[in-house]
Amino acid sequence: MRLVSPKTVELMTTDHLPPGTKMGADMPSRFEALLPSPLMGQGFGLGFAVRNDVGRSPLHGSQGDYYWGGAHGTYFWIDPKERMFAVLMMQSPLQRLPYRYLMREWSTKP
Repeated sequence: MRLVSPKTVELMTTDHLPPGTKMGADMPSRFEALLPSPLMGQGFGLGFAVRNDVGRSPLHGSQGDYYWGGAHGTYFWIDPKERMFAVLMMQSPLQRLPYRYLMREWSTKP
């Protein structure tokens, strides 16, 4: 049973932020390397961040990977090039960023 078509997924994982989109002043400090901005080589599709460029973000991943992080610690990351997905569920808002970074690092080790 198909829930969404490949074309819909392609549309959802395409950056829809127009050039020059301004971020809030507190966004870089709150999201660090997970900031969906050109500074980190990322944009935002229909529901989650999308990596546009490699080499800007310190986090492991491929061009075209996408992710979403919830306010209370939930997180998912999909890397179609590597045929990989990861889901993290935790209830520790203050520790969410370090564990999201660790998950990215561990998932790319051979």
